Amino acid sequence: MKREEEIRGIEEEIRRTKYNKATQYHIGRLKAKLARLREEKSAKRTEKGGFSYTIRKSGDATVLLVGFPSVGKSTLLNKITSAESRTGDFEFTTLKVVPGVMEYNSAHIQILDMPGIVSGASAGKGRGKEILSVVRNADLILVMIDRFSQIKIIERELYDSGFRLNEKPPDVIIKKTDRGGIRVSSAVRLTHVDERMVKIVMKERGIHNADVLIREDVTLDRLIDSLCKNRVYVPSLTIFNKMDLLSEEEIKKIRSRTDCIMISSTNGKNIEILKESIWEKLGLMRVYMKKIGKDPDTEKPLIVRKGSRIKNIAERIHKDFGKNLEYARLWGPSARFDGQKVGGEKVLKDGDIVELHMK
Repeated sequence: MKREEEIRGIEEEIRRTKYNKATQYHIGRLKAKLARLREEKSAKRTEKGGFSYTIRKSGDATVLLVGFPSVGKSTLLNKITSAESRTGDFEFTTLKVVPGVMEYNSAHIQILDMPGIVSGASAGKGRGKEILSVVRNADLILVMIDRFSQIKIIERELYDSGFRLNEKPPDVIIKKTDRGGIRVSSAVRLTHVDERMVKIVMKERGIHNADVLIREDVTLDRLIDSLCKNRVYVPSLTIFNKMDLLSEEEIKKIRSRTDCIMISSTNGKNIEILKESIWEKLGLMRVYMKKIGKDPDTEKPLIVRKGSRIKNIAERIHKDFGKNLEYARLWGPSARFDGQKVGGEKVLKDGDIVELHMK
């Protein structure tokens, strides 16, 4: 309880303190301490165990449906998968995680319908901690709303739980040393933090000797994130549901103000657009395999991530194939000509056909 009271006290002090040159280092210290206390609280809860949602990942990717109760998540799950999630016009219809599988472009994408998130979930309200623990296994988060006011609340709950939507990890390298204090160097011009701030944050996190290399113009929050072990960087899409209840004027207003995908989970409006967006956001592609002297298998492609190389494909088929690969023959979008001979480092594109040749 003492830690929770300390967290609330720091949060209140940060809210009360006006950010300026005179207070910036004090706020930096408070934010670093707050991140440490939250991380310690989360780790202690994990050690104690207790109730949690456990879902085994399956298929080519795992996507979570996150949102307030009764925004239409269950209806959408039933629309895009073969799952049967209970639906109703009342809150907390879904009391457990309901899985379904969406088949798209030959991929099998696991979709999980999460219990509704409420304000205060990151602090444990409405089993929020247990629900958010499942989010850590996601390849993509679908934030579903039916009012704009919901999006900031959900994003705040996810942020306070350590999730960083549509962000890359901070480009900060920290090498702890035995002596010498904290030595800071940067490959870019820093406009948000300076050497003093870096040292304050490091020491608050218990680091007194280290070489710190900063390779992006980090903000204070991203500097602190670089020191936290419980941060999860995951892509997300925002879905505005119940567009069938909106007027043309409201639809135009939404389109001009946001990049939300507007759908109706009830009548299926824009569902195919949503499926395509999920595929693109996951960064998936299809690679067709061809055995020597035979036609390619166009019925069952390998589903891999964009940027995959020939050697990744070989290792995917068998762990020893990567070691024994001599070369490959290539047909398709990334080949300069049919049957091009390529090495293991060749980057593939969606729709390529690959024939492996082993040593």
